[in-house]
Amino acid sequence: MRMPSRPVIVIDYGAQYAQLIARRVREAQVYSEIMPHSASVAEILARDPAAIILSGGPQSVYTDGAPQVDAGLFSAGVPVFGICYGFQAMAQALGGEVGRTGTSEYGRTRLQIDDSSSPLLEGVGEQPNVWMSHGDAVIRQPDGFHSLAHTKGAPVAAFADLGRKLAGVQWHPEVVHTESGQQVIENFLYNVAGLTPDWTSENFIAEQISSIREQVGDKQVLCALSGGVDSAVAAALVHRAVGDQLTCAFVDHGLLRKGEREQVKDDFVRITGIRLVVADAEEQFLTALAGVSEPETKRKIIGREFIRVFEQTVREINEAEDIEFLVQGTLYPDVVESGGGDGAANIKSHHNVGGLPDDLQFTLIEPLRNLFKDEVRAVGEELGLPHEMVWRQPFPGPGLGIRVIGEVTKQRLDLLREADAIAREELTKAGLDREVWQMPVVLLADVRSVGVQGDHRTYGHPIVLRPVNSEDAMTADWSRLPYDVIERISTRITNEVPEINRVVLDVTSKPPGTIEWE
Repeated sequence: MRMPSRPVIVIDYGAQYAQLIARRVREAQVYSEIMPHSASVAEILARDPAAIILSGGPQSVYTDGAPQVDAGLFSAGVPVFGICYGFQAMAQALGGEVGRTGTSEYGRTRLQIDDSSSPLLEGVGEQPNVWMSHGDAVIRQPDGFHSLAHTKGAPVAAFADLGRKLAGVQWHPEVVHTESGQQVIENFLYNVAGLTPDWTSENFIAEQISSIREQVGDKQVLCALSGGVDSAVAAALVHRAVGDQLTCAFVDHGLLRKGEREQVKDDFVRITGIRLVVADAEEQFLTALAGVSEPETKRKIIGREFIRVFEQTVREINEAEDIEFLVQGTLYPDVVESGGGDGAANIKSHHNVGGLPDDLQFTLIEPLRNLFKDEVRAVGEELGLPHEMVWRQPFPGPGLGIRVIGEVTKQRLDLLREADAIAREELTKAGLDREVWQMPVVLLADVRSVGVQGDHRTYGHPIVLRPVNSEDAMTADWSRLPYDVIERISTRITNEVPEINRVVLDVTSKPPGTIEWE
């Protein structure tokens, strides 16, 4: 994942798939970035792009107020690839015709390839199923373009002007439902734009190490470890660059899952050699949470206490080391969703730290800010981090505090920890831990359920399994786990965890339900 000087720029026209397009380009080992459609041609070209991809969008290109493409973009000598709306906008800007054919196409559609010899459609087949989402269509391609494919509702479903390195398709090659979709994207990148696949983990690590060393010099660096993937990889990468100049702080609030404290304190430190300061604050958090059941109040208390503990820990480290830099595990989706601006030296709010006092401001180091989550995991693997840490499922900042429905107590946390550990273990045994994006295990602490265990009537707590699949947590669908896996999880939990006598499965998508219960 070497940081190339010339990225592929994905212009976002409001499609839900703009980030997915950028990810697919990177899967082809070509670096990509996203820019909004409001960016001018001058602003786009100022990034010195190796190629440009115009994303889909929800509007019609000929309606008032619809975003347009400045025709000057196509005369700059930069390869351009249009997808769906971007395809239509390209056609219209260059003198083609876009209109309604009377046949809209949504979902899986049979495509007829008219020129299989085209470098854009090499290896695609004659009639692949593609994913469409359009009411308008390109009726006539611009002068100089060659029509490559069609469908019933799209007379021109793909075109190319190879001399100018311009091409486009009506369908969505970035979605998994499209057959040979990644092939089409790679065909544009390699065959049309002439790019080289050099975005690799090894190159990224080497360049980041060099960059961090140059930035830090002989100064001291601090990183807050949460036990999650992002902070662990960021810390390991910075440590590879500056060694003992880095100190990591880990706040143990007592709300972690089973084995996670040991994973950070023992495995991570043993493998990396990182200097770690641990703040044992379980009692402080439990005292603050005593008697509180309302979800938002619990979140605020956990966030408040985390700031207090972290501030004190940082002050103690700073007095001894005189810290000048703070490492943060910001990822590329964070940058895109925040508008791409340069942030202040604040820990991300979803990590429960709203910022540091004025006398504890540091220069920020964000070594992962250009990476997606899957790329972070690849870098973690390359750095030799523990497999369990690299492939850890997303975990909320407030931890198990929001997975205990009701008051949070040590006893209830211990029950949930055991049930959660069993569920994760069985998911791993079944080979599903990478297929299921996240599986929260929820303790209904304020609910009692009648059961029979060992010929005795019981009155225990229910546990909820919430397995979901998602790309970005904005939407999610419940995962269809095999019945035998669910059965093993249920049997083990009710047999091995006292006071739990019922296991239920949450089959709600998001929306309407959130991934977490609180």
